[in-house]
Amino acid sequence: MNRVVIGPFNRVEGDLEVTFDVAEGRVAAAFVSSPLYRGFEQILVGKVPLDALVFVPRICGICSVAQSAAAAQALAAAMGLTPPDNGRLAGNLVLAAENIADHLSHFYLFFMPDFARSEYAERAWHGEAVERFKAAVGSATRQFLPARAAFLRLMGVLAGKWPHTLALQPGGSSRPAQKADVLQSLMVLREFRAFLETTLFGDHIENIAALDSLPALMAWGERARPASADFGRFLRIAGDLELWRLGRAGDRFLSYGAYPSAGTERMFAAGTWDAGPAGFNANDIREDVARAWLAGEGQARHPREGDTRPRADKPDAYTWCKAPRLGGRVVEVGALARQLIDGQPLARDLVGRHGGNVMARVVMRLVEVARLLPAMESWLRQLVPGRPFCHHCAMPDDAEGVGLVEAARGSLGHWLRVKDGRIDNYQIIAPTTWNFSPRDASGTPGALEQALAGLVVGDGYTPPAVYHIVRSFDPCMVCTVH
Repeated sequence: MNRVVIGPFNRVEGDLEVTFDVAEGRVAAAFVSSPLYRGFEQILVGKVPLDALVFVPRICGICSVAQSAAAAQALAAAMGLTPPDNGRLAGNLVLAAENIADHLSHFYLFFMPDFARSEYAERAWHGEAVERFKAAVGSATRQFLPARAAFLRLMGVLAGKWPHTLALQPGGSSRPAQKADVLQSLMVLREFRAFLETTLFGDHIENIAALDSLPALMAWGERARPASADFGRFLRIAGDLELWRLGRAGDRFLSYGAYPSAGTERMFAAGTWDAGPAGFNANDIREDVARAWLAGEGQARHPREGDTRPRADKPDAYTWCKAPRLGGRVVEVGALARQLIDGQPLARDLVGRHGGNVMARVVMRLVEVARLLPAMESWLRQLVPGRPFCHHCAMPDDAEGVGLVEAARGSLGHWLRVKDGRIDNYQIIAPTTWNFSPRDASGTPGALEQALAGLVVGDGYTPPAVYHIVRSFDPCMVCTVH
C-alpha cells in the first residue's frame, strides 16, 4: 500500500489536500483535508445578533450573498419576521445573480482549463481546448470576464455592491428598487442572455432547460450552432473521455429548496433523493467531529447544539472540516441535487443511468443557469416600486433561528441562538462541508472521498481525472472551515 498526497490544489477557493492510499494501481481510500482553520463561529459569539450580517459575508467573496441570505433568514426566524413580496423577490434576484455568476465562473475559470493539460495533447479536441480554455489566456476567458462584469452590475442596482452587500436584511431588502432600476436590470439580463445564447449555448436558453435525457442532450450538442458554442465543446470532450464514468459517490442527495415563492412554495423544491424522491427534516442533521481537529467526543450533535473548539493535536484527525450527516448518512449537495430533487427530467435521466458523476454535475450547473435567467426576468417584472421592500421589528433577548438556503455549490445552513441579547451560539454547515467531509465515527467516508475511491492512478503520477472529480464538486474550502 502506497500513500500519495496531492495538493495544494490550484483554482480552488482556500486550501485543499487529498491523500490516497493506493493498492494495485487504484485508490483504495481517499482522505480529503481542509488544512486552514478560520473560526467565524467563534468570532460571532458575544456579538449583537444583527452584527452577523456584517461578519458572515466575509466568510467568502465568491458566495457572500448566500451567506448573507442564510444569516438574514436565521435572524428573521428569531425575530418572527416575514419579508414583503418585494423584499422576497429582491432577495431571490441577488442570490440567483450570484449563483449564476458562480456557475459560469466554475465552468470557464476552474473546470474547463484542465482540458488544456498536456496529458490530452493527442486528443482531437486538445488544440481547440488550449486556444479556448487555457487558464488565464484562453479566448473564452477574454469573453466571459467582461460578460460577467456587465452582468454583476445587477448587484450594484439591487444590492448596492458585491461582494459583502448589506442590503439583505431579516425583513427583506434595504435597497428599494425604483422603476428605473427595474428597467436597467432588465437591460442587464437582456445583454447577458445574448452572451449565453451565442457564446455558451448556441441556442435559446429555454431549449437548454427543456432537454430531458442524455441521448437528447448529446444529439443537441451535435447540432451546428450548439457544437460551435462552449457547452457543445464540453459535451464533445465529456463524450470522448466518458466523464459520466467518473466521480460517482453514494447517490444520495439533499436540497433545502431555493427561491421562495408566495406562501411556502419554492422555485426549486426541498427534499432528498435516495433511489427516489423523499422529504427532508432539518432535525435529522448531525455533525460528527471524530476525524476533525476539533474538540468533542461521543455522539454527533445537531448544529443547534453544535460546538466548534480547535484541538490541533487530536489523534487520528486529518481535517478542520466536520462531517455532517443526514439521518446518519452521507449526502451530496449542489446543482445536480437541486435539479434532481426538483424533478428536472435530464437530471433524473443522468442519475438514473450513471448516478452522480462528473459530467452530470457540470451539465446541471449550466441547465440551472438556463432555468434561472427567465425566472429572474419574471421576478423583476413582479416588483412593485413604491411598495415596501422591508419589514422591521426588535430582536428578542432570547431566541433561536435557522436559515437554510441554496448557494451555487449546494445546501447552506446557519443556526443561531441568542441569549440575553447577544449571540450565544452560531453554527454553519456550508455546501463543501457536506461534500468534502471526512470520515465519521463509524468510518464512513464523505462524498468526495467516496467519489475518488477506485480511481486508477499511476506510480508517481496524478491523472487528470483526479482534478476533474474534485472540481466537479467546485470546492470552496474557506466556506468549509468558515
